[in-house]
Amino acid sequence: MRVEWILLRAFVGHHPRMRYWWVNQNQTYAHEVRGGYLWSPKLKANGHRNPFYEYMREVAPGDVVFSFADGWIKTVGIIASHGYEAPKPREFGQVGAYWDQVGWRVDVRFHELTSAVRPADHMTQLAPLLPKRYAPLRANGHGLQSIYLTLLPEPFALALADVIGRQAHSIINGLRIADAAVTPVGQGLIEWEEHQIAELRADAGLPETTKQAVVQARRGQGLFKQRVMQIEARCRLTGVDRVEHLRASHCKPWRDASNHERLDGENGLLLTPDADHLFDRGFLSFEDSGRVLISPVAHIPSLQRMGLDPATLANTHAFSSGQRAYLEYHRANVFLQARLKS
Repeated sequence: MRVEWILLRAFVGHHPRMRYWWVNQNQTYAHEVRGGYLWSPKLKANGHRNPFYEYMREVAPGDVVFSFADGWIKTVGIIASHGYEAPKPREFGQVGAYWDQVGWRVDVRFHELTSAVRPADHMTQLAPLLPKRYAPLRANGHGLQSIYLTLLPEPFALALADVIGRQAHSIINGLRIADAAVTPVGQGLIEWEEHQIAELRADAGLPETTKQAVVQARRGQGLFKQRVMQIEARCRLTGVDRVEHLRASHCKPWRDASNHERLDGENGLLLTPDADHLFDRGFLSFEDSGRVLISPVAHIPSLQRMGLDPATLANTHAFSSGQRAYLEYHRANVFLQARLKS
């Protein structure tokens, strides 16, 4: 959690990269605001990418989100985490959590407004500032149900804050942003992995030695690390080759993988602990050729302090065919990249 804390602290406050978002929460408003998160599927029902889900990969701690539900702006939130994989929340369904329906989750520190505002009553002021693409509202102020999360132009966001009044401006200007610093981040991810470990340990069909190896693999140690070391000799980012300073990082994350994939050496890289965290949370990835990819949401000064300055990171050698298959999954499902151009 140390690296995540550095990245979070770097964004707290009104920073140059602060951006403004709009989220439509009609059916999920109560669950998400009470739970302190946003959640979306990764893909549409037809299996295609959705730009409004892809935006979940772009938000950053310290960004502002306006919550729209039933025609009203009821809440303003401060983003408290980057996007991360997490199952559909249990409260969205009738029974239990949707552990097999994995989407994007973002932790948010929500502040419910003393007086909700209906944008439709202020469209003379707001309509001229609506973006031409991916606008959250029609010109008459009615919401668009096809949109979940969308990026707001700063002039529109600040005009919306003017409409809401002093409470919105106090949140945006940082009088309450410090609350985001104490919000636990990655809670959905923690709960998911704890559930998986409990299921694994309760599986009567697995030998105890296999259970132990799979659990150790989550920490980048044990049999999985031994198998990765047959393929990799050092950290691809720092060159560190002392085994005690290295973890075996999964390209297809442990949380997404089958037990076979969790122990497959081709599914691993040797990385230092900071690099392992950045790779696991999608702040960096690799092309098949070995070129290092840095996420556009990564906080570069923090990476520099960790000795992972993107300007000096050298591209590494190409990966094996087995590694390339796992890295393709990482780039598509973990790496925090910009949404697809349309």
